[in-house]
Amino acid sequence: MISYRGYMSPEYASEGLYSTKSDVFSFGVLLLEIVSGKRNRGFSHPDHDLNLLGHAWTLYIEGGSLEFIDTSIVNTCNLFEVLRSINVGLLCVQRFPDDRPSMHSVILMLGSEGALPRPKEPCFFTDRNMMDANSSSGIQPTITLLEAR
Repeated sequence: MISYRGYMSPEYASEGLYSTKSDVFSFGVLLLEIVSGKRNRGFSHPDHDLNLLGHAWTLYIEGGSLEFIDTSIVNTCNLFEVLRSINVGLLCVQRFPDDRPSMHSVILMLGSEGALPRPKEPCFFTDRNMMDANSSSGIQPTITLLEAR
């Protein structure tokens, strides 16, 4: 069984729709994993059942993004750049593809110091709820294999 966790964009996981914005979603997950030092898949927190994206969002809206940063880098990193990376990562994992920036915009945002847009609540879910939904509905996600021409 395939889970919707990991790097798969919600539109691809639920409907098999793929676009360049699917790659942006995956990049956002990877960026948040790097900053936190934790993997999205299999992430667990003692205070909630959210995945890594949900945890990042919760800390962001509570003004606690510093807590999201991996303890092994927090004292030696450029905090401005890392907090900016969290913001950009959250912009990349927006629920709807049209709300996500292009990769060109992501690169510009990461390389500049200008104001960033405030992300909306990302697409995230609890691992337990997703497993329950898959087992109770009997629906299995489809895997599409792409082949080069």
